[in-house]
Amino acid sequence: MIEELKKVIERTVSCRPMTHCITNPVTVNDCANIILAAGGTAIMAQDEREVEEITAHASSLVLNMGAVRAQEAMLRAAGTAKKLGHPVVLDPVAAGASHLRGDMCAKLLAEGLVSVIRGNVSEIRALAGGTGQESGVEADLSDRIDENNLAESAAWLRDFAHRTGTVVLLTGAMDVITDGKRTAVLCGGSELLRRITGAGCMLTSLAGVYCGAAPDRLFEAAVTASEVMKHCGEIADARVRKEMEGTASFRTRLIDAVSLLSADELTSRIRLI
Repeated sequence: MIEELKKVIERTVSCRPMTHCITNPVTVNDCANIILAAGGTAIMAQDEREVEEITAHASSLVLNMGAVRAQEAMLRAAGTAKKLGHPVVLDPVAAGASHLRGDMCAKLLAEGLVSVIRGNVSEIRALAGGTGQESGVEADLSDRIDENNLAESAAWLRDFAHRTGTVVLLTGAMDVITDGKRTAVLCGGSELLRRITGAGCMLTSLAGVYCGAAPDRLFEAAVTASEVMKHCGEIADARVRKEMEGTASFRTRLIDAVSLLSADELTSRIRLI
């Protein structure tokens, strides 16, 4: 597995894949910058009159429900990506908070337009038909995955991945990644990731660029995105604490850490369970 993750990083840097993001306007700048930091290129087109053409030029597509007003653009772009065999990464932001968001995610999944899903536990539960009690973009504390419920949580995630034909990347204190057959669990990261807007959106964008570089290794690409965010979050955390800085500096130092990361550094410190 470690050698596979190293290859994903190296391929991203060497081929500079373009990621087309239809994403949250609150975080669009950070998403573009973290894609560039990882070695890819980014385009953030949302007009339905051009998204099919733009998607045809890209290596992967990211759909973020924070841009829920762009539903027609999402469907057209995802249809084009599917025809071309390009990975589509879905971020079901607040999928359980409104019928509009939940129904749009369900439509994308029902039509087989999604390759990878990246969300917190509350969002993934909403898609899987779980509690449906989510009220915002943060994970409900009652849904938190830990050592006590990890086996049970991994089981329903594997079932969900199998039913949808996707790779699922569930993020939190523990990240759980599964394609329905293989499952990886990653620990670590920084609590400061919860205190900046868009950490999840940035992680989804990382998954998009890595999937674009390795469309034949989507599980490995998702694991790579998870580990990169946790590892670089720890680096940024240590730097801001040393300099007595705050959350705005943390965001900048997080992107810095991604831009300076090497494949050897990442794989020498990975903490797979």
